[in-house]
This record gives sequence, structure tokens and C-alpha cells, in this order.
Amino acid sequence: MKFSKLFLTLLFLANFTSAQTKKDFNQYVNPFIGTGGHGHTYPGPALPFGMIQPGPDTRLEGWDGCSGYHYTDNIIYGFSQTHLSGTGIEDYCDFLFMPTVGKPEFINKQYASPFQKKNEKASPGYYSTFLDKYQIKAEITTTRRAGLYKFTYPKSTESNIIIDLKHRDKVLDSWVEIVNNREIKGYRKSSSWAKGQELYFHVRYNKPFKSYGIAINDEVKHGLKKAKGTNLKVYIQFETGDQESVLSQVAISAVDDAGALKNLNSEKDGFDFSKTLAKAKLVWNKELSKINAESTNKKKLTTFYTALYHSLLNPNLYMDIDGRYRGLDKKKHVAKDFEYYSVFSLWDTYRTENPLLTLVDRKRTLDFIKTFLEMHKQGGLLPIWPLANDETFCMIGNHAIPVITDAYAKGIRGFDAKLALEAMKHAVNRKQFGIDVYANNGAVLADIEHESASKTVEYAYDDWCVAQFAKMIGADADYQTYITRAQNWKNVYDPSTGHIRARNNGGWWKPFNPTEVNNNYTEGNSWHYSFSTQQDVNGHMDLMGGEKIYQEKLDELFTTKQGLTGRDQSDITGLIGQYAHGNEPSHHMAYLFNFTSHPEKTQYYINKIMNEQYHDQPDGLAGNEDCGQMSAWLVMSAMGIYPVSPGNNMYNIGTPWFKKMTISLENGKKIIISAPAKTDANYYIKGISLNGKAYSKLFLNFNDVSNGANLNFTLSATPDMNYLNSLEKPVMKIIQNLIVPNPIIEGPQETFKDKAQITITSALTNAEIYYTIDGSTPNKYSTKYVSPFSIDKDVIIKAIAYKKGFKTSYLSTAIYKKITTNYTIKINSEINKSFTGGGNDALIDGIRGGINWRVGNRWQGFWGIDFEGILDLGKEQHVNSVSVGALQDTQAWIIFPSVTEFYIAGNDMNFKLIGSVKAPTDAKDYTIQIKELTAKVDAQCRYIKIIAKNYGVLPSWHEGVGGKAHTFFDEITVK
Repeated sequence: MKFSKLFLTLLFLANFTSAQTKKDFNQYVNPFIGTGGHGHTYPGPALPFGMIQPGPDTRLEGWDGCSGYHYTDNIIYGFSQTHLSGTGIEDYCDFLFMPTVGKPEFINKQYASPFQKKNEKASPGYYSTFLDKYQIKAEITTTRRAGLYKFTYPKSTESNIIIDLKHRDKVLDSWVEIVNNREIKGYRKSSSWAKGQELYFHVRYNKPFKSYGIAINDEVKHGLKKAKGTNLKVYIQFETGDQESVLSQVAISAVDDAGALKNLNSEKDGFDFSKTLAKAKLVWNKELSKINAESTNKKKLTTFYTALYHSLLNPNLYMDIDGRYRGLDKKKHVAKDFEYYSVFSLWDTYRTENPLLTLVDRKRTLDFIKTFLEMHKQGGLLPIWPLANDETFCMIGNHAIPVITDAYAKGIRGFDAKLALEAMKHAVNRKQFGIDVYANNGAVLADIEHESASKTVEYAYDDWCVAQFAKMIGADADYQTYITRAQNWKNVYDPSTGHIRARNNGGWWKPFNPTEVNNNYTEGNSWHYSFSTQQDVNGHMDLMGGEKIYQEKLDELFTTKQGLTGRDQSDITGLIGQYAHGNEPSHHMAYLFNFTSHPEKTQYYINKIMNEQYHDQPDGLAGNEDCGQMSAWLVMSAMGIYPVSPGNNMYNIGTPWFKKMTISLENGKKIIISAPAKTDANYYIKGISLNGKAYSKLFLNFNDVSNGANLNFTLSATPDMNYLNSLEKPVMKIIQNLIVPNPIIEGPQETFKDKAQITITSALTNAEIYYTIDGSTPNKYSTKYVSPFSIDKDVIIKAIAYKKGFKTSYLSTAIYKKITTNYTIKINSEINKSFTGGGNDALIDGIRGGINWRVGNRWQGFWGIDFEGILDLGKEQHVNSVSVGALQDTQAWIIFPSVTEFYIAGNDMNFKLIGSVKAPTDAKDYTIQIKELTAKVDAQCRYIKIIAKNYGVLPSWHEGVGGKAHTFFDEITVK
């Protein structure tokens, strides 16, 4: 009977596969790629964009345990039902199942089991391993909404399955119920990255369990069939013969327990593991067959098809079989003509994954857009980073906008375009994350909002997308508004360095090092954002002084020998010079050489990145997978085309990775990309033909390929510069409503002694600058700036810039305060270069840092060392007390000093201790807070010495365990 059933399943699979495709693409997928290093992927089975991701959990915490699994681990805690693919923050891993033998245990480190890598297998739709502690083989397959487990036990009267509702996340509420001797259901509301995720499950077994128990706070409460609490676990027990398999089918729902049961009952194949697995593999083979890459290099095919596989895992279906879902307003809704999704990592995926899906999966892309609009209606905002039924607001920008615009530009219709524009405008005009500061000043200002340089360039890109969308639907007034705002990147461009920089107090944040990772940039430094002007590449080129200067700066990005400086940022990996392929802001930059006279460098670097930043081993990704983006970059780049500026119809030409690739479109047409001379050495383009005719451009338009195309590349081992420079280059240039960048007021940071010199400049040549020094608003009748000038008192300088034919700049404002005390200070400890507070005198400049320590450059930081400073009052005088302001933000590694000691001395500098203060708050208090550390003096003195003991190495309870704590101070007050 078993043989006959298996034979029929295999026959079904063979016939269906033959009808769909003659090629087995699944053989080239290795789900373990990305589970090592910092890839953060998971190896468990999931269907494309599926709702459930059942799989193994080997790691409970830590950055490299974000998915719940890491390839280097050899302990399995169990198998949970949801997993995130490649994120940098942990969540999911809901409802852990763990098969055991013997007396049931409820502490995860007690019921966990070792396993061996040689016994672990994974392929699309399938995962298996062997639990050495219990001699149990565990196998998993899945459908869209339900996972199917097969646990094969040894002979035992105590064969168990533990269900752990407390696993990983903080549980806010949960309940579990024994429905009958074959079914269990439950609910959990948890807080992690998503602060209020709600999820239900219903599980059914293929045989009755003989006994069960519900544990509350890890103690079994006999006789209970239902329990409620925040630490619930269940065991069920079977009697099994040797090598007897117990199957369990589990479905989930974010709506209610009835939804989970409906989802479970909709799976008609029930406990037929072979048939369910066969169907899962068919689904995957069909999806993977959309791109047929031809090569004799199996490693390369494995790298590519695993990338395609990862590109098709997210976003995730978040809707029951009856159309119900839980929205971002936490209420229940019904999707009537679309499927509702969640897990949109839009800061990452708008760059490549979404454009890839716009090309090969247009129906699903339409569903994404309809999901966005429902999120706008129900949650009040287009999504930023929605996870389950929660908006996490993770990352910056409003990047649902480029996804919608890109889809519309490429012909996707069927959604309410007027509502979409309304939602876009609402998103880019709200008072949140410095957007209002940006709208009012033409830039996010570093003295008001952190990550200001990155936010400015990304907000400007989103504005360009709003403008393009408005233009396409005939909203000309909106187009004029947002094409103007799309140029705001110019307000953070520094012509003296050629970099994107943070604006602070009318000028630039100082000191500046383009390699420094600090709070002016999102997960990066200035290099990683200085080419984030995809909407205005040629405008950027012009502002820099021409193509040659631009190309040289771009070249420096890839060739500089300078390493990273500043704070540790795990996301910045895959470095080529300062280009960081392991994080998304760099992903388009190698293609920018196409805009210059050196397009061969695009081909060189794209080939280098494809070959060196991806491979077929567990650590085969340069950085976090980020829900498909890291892999989608390879998929599209391997085609030889790439969307540098999603929101328009242009694909930049790179270099193909295979001799032949066929992309099957939803309309039945095919894009055939051929490069017959492709070898490891041959990747420079010396000829292009499109549909049999010579093609003379370094870019394609969507319309060139949307109805099928034959694209042929002739490749060689050396670049033919005459040929390459004969090709028409791409142009991305804003030519309407050109703006004058904001004036740059440069002087001291905020304070000065005696006198200070002020200069005012513009990034735009021949711009005229007018200013005032009394705080009034300048105009063309104010003082015209012609040369530097001095100040010797408190002033408020305001400046504006004009140029004929250009829109007038926004106001720039600088406030300078003269220090009137004669105090001096000597800092005997090394000041952290990322947190100087503006210089040596930061602790006595009369300007206090605020609770948001990331802005304004006012806090002085000391990393991993004790602080010592000596204050000279200038002469002996009576002092009543002395205090120093300190800040604690334990999440950010900033912890109050364990002890702060105060000493005084006269002119002889013979110091004596007059008081000490212990840390005012426990280090485990994660509240961001400022405290005054004060000592009573009541004595004559000239010198005051403060010594503060650094907290030291972060302990095991901190996520940065092993790292060094920071100490932050501002300001010293003497009374």
C-alpha cells in the first residue's frame, strides 16, 4: 500500500513536472545559503510568499540569531511556525513544537537536542534532521497556510510533543485548549520587534494522543483542558512502535481560532506527506522556471537559483482562506479582490526585489499595492516596515512610494491612482522623523533630527517618485511641487569635500571624516550616501563640476584604502573600498559608471561583485538577506540589466552572468538574454543587439522587453573603450524648477571666545547670498555677502541665496554664543571622535545636550575608558558645589559611570577628594535619562578634577555582550 501510494505520487509529480517544465530547478536551490555568516536566513520549508514558515530554531537570541537559526549551531530547541528571512532584528518563531522521548520537560535548554550537520537536509518545500538526544527523525513540508510535520520515533511508551507558547518573544497574553485527543488550538500576543503581534494556531494529529498536560509557569496542572497566561506549555504523549511516524498538520491565523481551523481544513491532502511535499516542489519549480539560466557550472546555478528562491519568500501572505486579515489598525477586515500581505522590508526591497517582481510577477505586485492602500486607509499611513499586524517604523524614508510609482510606470493598473497619490502626499508631509523639518528647510537638520543626511537624500528620492506618479496621472501642480523637492539632496551636498554631509547650525556637522559611521547616517557613513542621488545623477555630476570629477569620486569610492571609522555597525559588510555590498544603500552605485566615460568600470565591478560577494556555501551572502533584496540584486544583475532609479522605465546595462537566460513573462512572452562568449575572463561588452538589430545604448527601457525580446551581448576579456563610449549613455537629470542650494554658514560649532570668523558659501556657482545678523529674515535688500566677516558677540545669522532662473533657496540659520567665563578645561582621556560635543570646551560651553543625544553634537563621549578632566576656574574662589550632567541609554551601550569622584585644589594643584557619586540608576534600566552627578564643595579652590569610572565590558544580559560601554557627559556646572 505504501509503495503504491508513493508510486502514484511520484507518477503525478513526473507528469505534472513534464507539463510545466522539463527542467528540475529545485535541484539548484540550497536553503542553507545565507544561514551562516550574517545572512540571517532560515532553512525551513515555505512556499513562495507563503503565510507559514515551519522550521528549526537553533538560537534563542543575538543578532546572528534573528531568524531563529544559524548554521554554526548544533542544538535544536524545536520547530516554530513563523520565520523572517534575513532581517537585522529578531522576531517571529511563534509556537514551538519539539518531539521528545521520556519524561516531558518544559525548560527549553532541557528539552533541546543536539543534532549533526550530516543528518540535516533542506530543499524547496522540505527540511529534515535527526535529534540525537531522542533518536527521532524530524521532517517538515508545507502548504501556503499550513505546515506538515512527520516525526519518526523509536519504540517508546513516552513519545512526546512539547508545544511551547513562551518561546523567544515576550508574551503579553496567551491561551491554549485541548480540543480533543487529536487537536489542540491556541493563541499568543507577543512583543518583540512587532509590539503587539497576535497569532492563533490549530494543530491536528494523525493518531490520538494517549495523555496530555498543560504546564503553567513550567508546572503541569493536571485536569486542565484550557489555560490562560504568559508562560504556557503543553505536552502530548503517544505510544509508538519502532520507526513509527506521528504526523501533525498545523495552520495559523492572525484573525481568530476559527480562521486557523478554516485554514487547516482547506488543506485537502491532510496527512499525506509525500503528496504535500510533491505539490510544494511543483509550486517551487514553476516559480523558479520563470528564469531559466543555462550553465554547466552547478555551483553558479546553485548560487543563482538560491538567490531567486530567497527573492520569492517575502513578503508573506497575511490573510485567511476566507479573505479575512488583521490590519494595522488591529481590526479584522476582508480582502475582496486581492490577497493581503505583510513583512514589507521596503527600505531594502524597493531597490531591486520589487522591480524584479514588477517584471516577473505583476499580479502579485498589484496585490502588494492594494495592500499598501488598505494599510493607508486602516493605519493612516503607507507602510514603512509592517510586520504582522504592527507598523514597526523601522528604517527611513517612505519607500512604498517608489514601489507604487515603478509599477505604474511599467503599466500595472487596477488600483485607485488618485487614492495612491493622496496617500503618497500624506506620507511625505507628516510631522514625523524630521519630515516636517525637511519640508520647511529643504533638508533634515542634524541639530533637530538624527540620521539627517541619509533622511534628506532618501526623502528627496521619494519626492521624485511622487512627482513622477503625479505627472503620469495628470496632477501637474503636484508634479511641480515634488520635482522641486526632489532636488533637496543639493542642500546636503558639500562642494568642498564632494560628499553628502549633515547640516548643523547653518553649516556642516564637524569634525567630518567620510569613513566615519555615526548618527548622521543610517547604517553607514558619508561614502554610503554620497551617490544616493539616483533621481538626478547628471544634476549631481553638474554640481560636482562635471563628469570627470564625478567619475574620479566614484572611482575613489571603490578604490580607497581607508577603512571604516566611528561606531561599530554590523550591517556594513562586503566592502570594496568604501562600497558596502552587504548593505542596501550601495547597491546601485557600481552602475553609475555608465553615466560617465568609463562604463567598463560598471562591467568590471558588477562582475566582481557577482563572483565575490555571492557563493554556494552557508556564508554565501555578503550581509543580511533583508527579505529578498540581497538576492534580488544578483538575480537582476545576472540578467545584465538593473533598475538604478525605480520609478522610471530605465534598466541600466551591466554584464550578464550566464551564456543564456530566458525570462518568462506573465503575458506569455519571453526575454532571451544571450552571451555566447561568456567566460570567467569575458565580461566586457563589445557588442549589443536587440531583436537581431545592433543596439547602441547603455540602457534599456521597459517597453523594449515587456513584450518579449532577444538581447544579445558580445563579450571580450578587455574593454573596447571606443565602442563603449560610442554607446548612448543613460541620463537621469531634473531640469524643471531648478533650485539654489541652501547657503552654507561656516564658523565655530556653536560657541566661541573673543572673536570668530564667518564665511557663507553656496554649492551653486554664481549664486548671490544675502544675510542678516540680527535674526531678521534676509531678502535681496539685505547685506550681500562678499567676503568673510568677524563676530564678537552673540548673534543669529540668517542667509538666503538667489540665482536668476532658479528657485530661491530656503533660509539657513546659525546661532553663535560667546563664552563669557574665563574657565578652561583639560580632558586627560581620549574623546570619542564620533561624539566630541563640538570640541575640547564642550563641557563648559554653556550649551546642554538634550535627551536625544544623537542630534546637535553636544554630548562628549568616552568609549571603554575612564574619564578624567581638570577644570581651571582662572583663580581661587569659593565654590559651593560642582556637578556634571551624564546620560544613560543602555540600549545604545551608553551607561552611567559606576563611580564619579570630585577633587579640588588651589594654585598648588594638590588635589584632595571632596565627594564621590555612585551610578544614580541601575545599568539594566533601559529608560533614556539624564542625571546630574553632584558634589558639595563649600571651599576655596581654583582647580576641580572629575574622574568617572567607565561601566566596562557589557555583561551577558546585554545584546552587545562583550562590547565596551560608552560614558556621555554634558555639562559641568560650578556654583
